[in-house]
Amino acid sequence: MSLLFPLGLLALATLLVPLLIHLARRQHEVPLDFAALRWLQARVRPRSRVRIDEWLLLALRLLLLATLALLLAQPVLQGGTADVRPVTVVAPGLDGAALRGADDEGDWRWLAPGFPPLQQPPAASEVAFASLLRELDQTLPAGTPLVVHLPDPLPGLDGERIRLSRTVQWRPQPLPVATAGTVPEAPRLHVGGNGDPAALRVLDALQRAWTGSPLSAATDDVPADGRIGVWLAAAPLPPAWQAWLAEGGSVLRVAAPQPGSADAGTATSPWLPVLRDAQGALLLEQRRVGRGRLLRFPAALSTAAFPAVADDDFPRRLRDVLTPPPVPTLGVAADQAPLTGAAAPLPRPRDLAPWMLLAIVLLFALERWLATSARRRSTP
Repeated sequence: MSLLFPLGLLALATLLVPLLIHLARRQHEVPLDFAALRWLQARVRPRSRVRIDEWLLLALRLLLLATLALLLAQPVLQGGTADVRPVTVVAPGLDGAALRGADDEGDWRWLAPGFPPLQQPPAASEVAFASLLRELDQTLPAGTPLVVHLPDPLPGLDGERIRLSRTVQWRPQPLPVATAGTVPEAPRLHVGGNGDPAALRVLDALQRAWTGSPLSAATDDVPADGRIGVWLAAAPLPPAWQAWLAEGGSVLRVAAPQPGSADAGTATSPWLPVLRDAQGALLLEQRRVGRGRLLRFPAALSTAAFPAVADDDFPRRLRDVLTPPPVPTLGVAADQAPLTGAAAPLPRPRDLAPWMLLAIVLLFALERWLATSARRRSTP
C-alpha cells in the first residue's frame, strides 16, 4: 500500500481531542463547605491518578479519526494479479467476425481510439496504427498477451518502427491494394533576372529532364503555383522576391551574389551542404531565410566550370533536394512486426477510498451506538 498524499497524515494530530475530552469529563467533584470541619487540622490531600472509564468508546473515536486521516492521505494498493486472457485487436477494414470465428473466450477489440469491443462498430479516425498500438501496450497489464490483426500492405507508417514492452503475435491479413508508386513531384522552375546564357541552357536541360517541357522565359515576377525560384543575376534579389522567400519560398541562386548584397544579409543561419558527389565535393548548399530556403551552387552553372551537371544522376539528385519525395506510408506488414524493449507499463493501483469510507461509516455507527446506549444514559 502507498499514499498519494502523505501530508494527509497530519490530521492524526486530532487524536488528542478525544483524549482531552475524556479526561476533562472526569472532574465531577464540587467543593462543599462544612462547618464542623473548620477546626480540624489540615492533612495531606489524597492523590488521584488518571483513569479512563469508557476505554472502548475512546478507542473507537481514536480509530475513527485515524481512519479519516488515512482517507485524506489517499491510500492505494499497488500490484495485483495480471489478466492472463489474451487481448486481440483487429484493424478497422478487416472482417472481425470472420477472424474471431468461434473464439468467445478472448478479449476482442477494434484497433481504434478507445479500443471498443468487436461487437461495437469503431468510430472513423485518422490515428495511425503505430500510435494506437503504443497506447494499448501501456494500457494493458504487463503480463497480458497481445494478438494484432493488421492489413497487408500496412498503411499509416511513421518514421520509427514500432517498439513495445511485450512480444506481440503479429498476424498480417493480405488485402488487394492498388500498387501506386510514390513518384516525387517534378520541380517547376521560375527564372528571374538576367544571367549567363550557358546557365540558361543547363536549366532548360534540367527542366526537360524533369517535366519534358522547356523552360519558361525569364521574368522578374514573384514565383507562384509552388514553383522554385531561380535568380540568374548577381544583383540582389528584388524586395518582392525577398519577401516571398522569407514567407516560405525556395530560391536557387545561379550566380554568386555581390558582396554586401541585401539578400545575402537577410539570413542568419549558416550555409549547410545538401548535395555532394561521390568523392564528397560540394555540389549544392542552402541556408534558412525566415520560413524559406536559399540555395546556391559553388561555381557557375556550366559544364566547363561545373562538370557535375553532366553526370547522369545529377538531375535526379537535384530534383530530390528541390522537391523531396514523400515519405512512404505503405509497407509490408510482416516487416513491421513490433520490436521489444519499450518501458513496461506501470501497474494500475487500486483505490482504497470506497473501502475506507465504508469502514468510517461502520465505525461512526458503532461509536454512536455506544455513546447513546441505555447503560450510559443510566450512569449518574
